[in-house]
Order: sequence, then C-alpha cells, then structure tokens
Amino acid sequence: MYKIQMVDVKGQYQKIKKDLDARVIATIESGAFIQGPEVKLFESGLGGLLDNAEVVGCANGTDALQIALMALDLQPGDEVIVPSFTFVASVEVIVLLGMVPVVVDVDPETFLMRTEDIEASLSPKTKAIIPVHLFGQCVDMKSVMAIAEKNNLFVIEDNAQAIGARCADTSGGMKMAGTIGHIGCTSFYPSKNLGCYGDGGAVMSRDAALVQRLKMLANHGMERRYYHDAIGVNSRLDSIQAAILNVKLPHLIRWNTQRQEAAAKYDAQLSGIDQLETPKRAASSEHIFHQYTLRIKEGRRDALQKFLAEKEIPSMIYYPVPMHEQGAYKEVVQCRVPLTHTNTISDEVLSLPMHPDLTDEQIQYICDHIKAFFSA
Repeated sequence: MYKIQMVDVKGQYQKIKKDLDARVIATIESGAFIQGPEVKLFESGLGGLLDNAEVVGCANGTDALQIALMALDLQPGDEVIVPSFTFVASVEVIVLLGMVPVVVDVDPETFLMRTEDIEASLSPKTKAIIPVHLFGQCVDMKSVMAIAEKNNLFVIEDNAQAIGARCADTSGGMKMAGTIGHIGCTSFYPSKNLGCYGDGGAVMSRDAALVQRLKMLANHGMERRYYHDAIGVNSRLDSIQAAILNVKLPHLIRWNTQRQEAAAKYDAQLSGIDQLETPKRAASSEHIFHQYTLRIKEGRRDALQKFLAEKEIPSMIYYPVPMHEQGAYKEVVQCRVPLTHTNTISDEVLSLPMHPDLTDEQIQYICDHIKAFFSA
C-alpha cells in the first residue's frame, strides 16, 4: 500500500506533471515574473468559476485578509467579529491594523461561527464581521448578511478552506463561497483544495470600486506607477505560482467531488462508533472537505492520535488552542458571549488524511485501526 499522506501533494503532482512542468518552464522562459499573463489568466479563470466575481491575486491568504480590511477604511479601535476557533490569520490581521477582535463561539456540530452570537456581540464600535468557512463548508451567510445589512456592517469571507463550495445566499439560491460578502479572501497554500507550490492568495468582490481599491492597496497603494494615492503593501501573486494554479484550476471541482466521496467512505466506516462523531454537514452549505474532522469523546483524542501514528497513519489537530487562550491574543481579544463549544471542541477535534487521491485500501486501513482502538 502506498504510504498514507495527510495531504498528497507529491502524488497529485505526478498526475499533472507533464502539463505543469511545461507551463512553469514557459513562464520562466517568458521572463514575465511579476504581474505577467499567467496572473491575469488565473484571476480571470478563478473569477469565472466564482460566479463571475472579480479576483485580485496577492502573496498569501493572510495578506488577502489584511488588504480586505484596509480597503474598507476601518480605523484603529474599530471592532471586528470573528470566531475564536480559527487559524490565527483571521485574528492576527485585525490586531496588526490596530483594531479589536471580538470573538464568538462556534456550532458544536459544524464548527462554524454561531450567527446568533454575532448580534449579542455588537457594540457601537463594531464595523465588520469575518465569517470563517472552516474545514470545507460555509457559515450561514444568509443570516450573516441580514445582520450586516441591519447594522450597516462589512462582511469579509475567510474562504481559505472552502474554495469551490456553494452556500445559500440572501436570495434563497446558492452562490460560490467568497462571493456573497463585500469581500472574499482565500489562500493557495500547498495543502489547500486549490494549492500552489509556495505561498499565494487572492481577494475577490463584486463591487467594482472595492476591486479597484484592492488592486491599488496590494500594489504599494498606486494605480499609476510611482504615484501613490494610498498607503498600501507589496503583495502580488507570483507568475510561476499563477502558472501552477492555471494547470490545477480546471481540476478543482472534480477534486472536491473526490474529497466528498472519500468523506462518505469514512462516514460509512466510522458512524457506528459511539466514542466519536463524524463531520456534520451544514444545512446552508456544501461540504468540500478541506479537512475530515472528527470529535473524539471521553478524553481519548490524544491517545488515538498516538495510536494512529504508531500505525503510520498521520492526523492533525486543528486547532488545539483557540484564539482567546493564545498567549499573544488573550489580552487583546474581547468576548461578550460564552465560548462553551469552542473550549470543548479544541480538546476533541482530530483530522484524518483527506485529499482527492485517497484509495479505498488506505481508507479501510485507517478505519480498521480506529475501530481497533475503540474496541480494545
């Protein structure tokens, strides 16, 4: 059996190697390394996939979030609502810009931001909401947008883990994640559903004025070379990374479907074990399984992870320490609601290998050992 990988970037590369190598070499030979044709082609292609939203490439997903906040002219001291159970970038950029993260709890089944906590956390200083589309499915954006409209708030979707998923919008239909809020942000970190071979990211919007400002801020605050109309940053998607993404983009929907099929196979094998909970699907969203994340009960999570490692089965804990307990942030975040579920799931979550190339043999091997652990 081929060695099980948490994310099999090498195996995926072998399947697209011929096209990818040719594309990268052609980009190098062109000499167009910064804002070259591959970048423009990728921005257009991803925008087409995302229901014709406008896409602006940038250097990474964290920059995407920072540029989005900067584009909205938020000020130091303004409050931004964000879940505590998230990767640090969602909170980090708020603090770096002198704003205040106000953290809320998550749903115990989907791990997504509790929209009912948003209104309970509002104050006159609240200016924005960052719903984090975690592990491959989306926050209830219909509710988020209703709250935002009622309270005149901006919405920045952190879509680093749900690129290509559809979720319910305010019209009652389904739209691509990242295209419902005022701005969407994503990452092309190598392990993402759509990943490059280094760092990369993008912002997206349907608002033409916002798109123009996002482009300017990501390019040193200039529209015309050497004329700086705003204080910006240097954050551009590299042409070589864009070339890699152009090869991968046509495969994204199929790869997401393969992830869903692998998740269904996990479900079938593991759903009968009382001491764990398999991932629940949000009613308002597709789940494209950036991660397949279990809840392990009775304090046995760490023991299971150790047992799996002994069987050469990788697993990961996303995220063991929520933001309100992190040393760098616990004194700066504010919290106005109980974080009961966040505190519990941080001690229980365990993510299993998940990628499009998982074989039935590998899934069976993983599940057999999980069953053996709980039956011992």
